[in-house]
Amino acid sequence: MSLHLAAKPGDIADTVLIAGDPLRARHIATTVLEKSVCYNEIRGMFGFTGFYKGKRISVQGTGMGIPSTAIYAHELINEYDVKRLIRVGTCGAIQKDLSLGDLILAESAFTDSNAGNMLTKGKIIPVAADYDLLAKTMLTAAKLAVPVHVGSVFSTDLFYHPDRDRWKTWTERGVLGVEMETSVLYTMAALKKVSAMTLLVVSDNILSGAALSAVDREKMGRTGIELVLETLVSIE
Repeated sequence: MSLHLAAKPGDIADTVLIAGDPLRARHIATTVLEKSVCYNEIRGMFGFTGFYKGKRISVQGTGMGIPSTAIYAHELINEYDVKRLIRVGTCGAIQKDLSLGDLILAESAFTDSNAGNMLTKGKIIPVAADYDLLAKTMLTAAKLAVPVHVGSVFSTDLFYHPDRDRWKTWTERGVLGVEMETSVLYTMAALKKVSAMTLLVVSDNILSGAALSAVDREKMGRTGIELVLETLVSIE
């Protein structure tokens, strides 16, 4: 048992799907995984371990934002020896051609947070997905005929920012979407030599104003989650 997770040694699988919304984590566990068992309810951050086509998988809620994600990623890696972390979440698109429900594989992440600098003590390291995991997910997407966008995302510390036009520069640079967790996940994975990847569903488009409801955000993304799980099954 760690400070924020009630799991005992062995309760958590080597591969963990993490979701900012703990209700999304519970939804995945109860609708996609088989024989799922809840190992954590501390602070309402649900954690479950179950099976997908015989492969043991855990899913853990982390809360919103870089600081909260860093807490759970740290404990999963250091206290439970997790080897693979895959974020399944949502983002706001900042490209006009991205529609609600589109899937994004985050190849790399930019950020306005200082958390990465603190973790690396100012050293510059790649803030990118695990190449092998990303490549295999892209291959699985092609086999299943699931359209995906692959590119960079921006992880921000502030959801509500006084500068409403701050996305213009990132849009011009081809960044696909904005979210609040991926940069610290990729940084910690690189430092600890574990695999990490983020798959995002476009829940709103900042440029057009289109958006999904909270209920739809909780339950959406079944295709993306199954894409990730099919990829994991193909690896081992």
